[in-house]
Amino acid sequence: MRDLSWKTLSSEYLYRETWFTIRKDTCETQEGKIISPYYVYEFPTWVTAVALTEEGKIILERQYRHALNQTNYEIPGGCVDDTDINLESAIARELLEETGYRFANFEYLAKTSSNPSTNNNWMHIFLATGGKPVQQQTLDHNEDIEVHLFSMDELKQLLRENKIVQSMHVTALFYALEKLGELKY
Repeated sequence: MRDLSWKTLSSEYLYRETWFTIRKDTCETQEGKIISPYYVYEFPTWVTAVALTEEGKIILERQYRHALNQTNYEIPGGCVDDTDINLESAIARELLEETGYRFANFEYLAKTSSNPSTNNNWMHIFLATGGKPVQQQTLDHNEDIEVHLFSMDELKQLLRENKIVQSMHVTALFYALEKLGELKY
């Protein structure tokens, strides 16, 4: 197979913030073509989980998303912090903070990119099972999250009706449904 990678000749940071950084690169293709400018959006690593309670209910969160000006259902997740020892500890922390549930088991399912043409980060997907409520939510100052429990059939209906619009969360749900034997081809 042909090497299609580019060589980065130079990078310049245009904007740096905790959750979002913009970089302007000048690149060279294998054939010597110069690509400039090429903008890259740098984000932290993300983790998410399809989370099931001890009773087999799926935990979904309902929250407002300002960019779309909509309130929607999503699965729990967030950014990996510097204090997290690994990806599993990051998702366990996020689940506890956002839902108040602690989980007995975690299974790594996959990783996905929201837009590999511009974004440099990965979202790591877990299946969390055996969840039980152990505390109240401990939300960040900008979070207002409702926790809802759904049956497998109710979740599938939400997907059929396009009620879950976060594309990476839909991807995670399909990975989990496949793992759980809930997809029929």
